[in-house]
Amino acid sequence: MPKSKRARIVPTSKVQKKGKEHALKLFGDIRNCADTYPYAYVFAVDNMRNKHLKDIRQELEGSRLFLGKTKVMAKSLGLTPPDEYAAGLSSLSAHLHGENSLLFSHLPPTALLPILDAFHPFSPSRTSTPAPLTLTLPAGVVYSNPTTVMPEDDVPLAHSLEPTIRGLGVPSRLVKGKILLENAYTVCKEGETLDGKQARLLRVFGVERAEFGVRVLAWWEAATGEVKEVGAMDVEA
Repeated sequence: MPKSKRARIVPTSKVQKKGKEHALKLFGDIRNCADTYPYAYVFAVDNMRNKHLKDIRQELEGSRLFLGKTKVMAKSLGLTPPDEYAAGLSSLSAHLHGENSLLFSHLPPTALLPILDAFHPFSPSRTSTPAPLTLTLPAGVVYSNPTTVMPEDDVPLAHSLEPTIRGLGVPSRLVKGKILLENAYTVCKEGETLDGKQARLLRVFGVERAEFGVRVLAWWEAATGEVKEVGAMDVEA
């Protein structure tokens, strides 16, 4: 009888080898960029969204962004002056921790920081994040944009969404093609952690308050080997 293919044993060495190869590639790519680009930046991302990050990549065409393991990235730059890959990089690597990431660019801080400062799109909040506002649906007809439009200027929420919001906990009913509430219903309170249903309801009602942003924490200049923290520098200089 042929051996079953459903219970194959996968050698852990294969998984480890792939992880090691990825780390080595990341290590080498970062060092190649240190040889190529005149500036390196450590940055943090607020309210990470892949779509917005893709827009940033396009805006900074020609630059290289690395969102990988901070330990590998820091080691590739050098953790101490004796083992740093280029002068000053160990001071930059000290900022690589948590979910911070690395950017190499031909743009100096005076050109790059204004681009990032101007890019702050909003997105719907996600599950397990703080509610950005208190949302209470008043009794009566349920409207589409209760947080941004006055009732007299708003339009009723589409009747086809009644089963959706009722399934998400809103005690609604459909009367003559309109969604109604017998009593006011609070979807969420500002600052409280959103659960999955609350996050979906905020999306239904067009609430987009999660602000995406890229914050540069420190930068390195290859020509001088100098590292500066953004808060301690004058960008207009």
